[in-house]
Amino acid sequence: MKILVCNDDGIGAEGIFHLAESLCKIGEVTVIAPLTEQSAVGHAITMKVPLRIYEYNIRNKFDGYAVDGTPADCVKIGITHILKDMPDIVV
Repeated sequence: MKILVCNDDGIGAEGIFHLAESLCKIGEVTVIAPLTEQSAVGHAITMKVPLRIYEYNIRNKFDGYAVDGTPADCVKIGITHILKDMPDIVV
């Protein structure tokens, strides 16, 4: 199972690490999350500013991607530009 993990607390948040670590037991996990905390803007998308994507290593255990946008931007970019195949689930 291909799993895309995203959050609104940012890629460096404690919770996303533990979530991704747990989900690795049931599938192939890709973490794509905002570069910084983005609480309360989960459904917003960035319209007038270019978005940057950064490769990001999470505690030397996971490689992921940080996007300088919102959680919705992360999912959209993940599906259209980063992942080779559509994820089976987005968490």
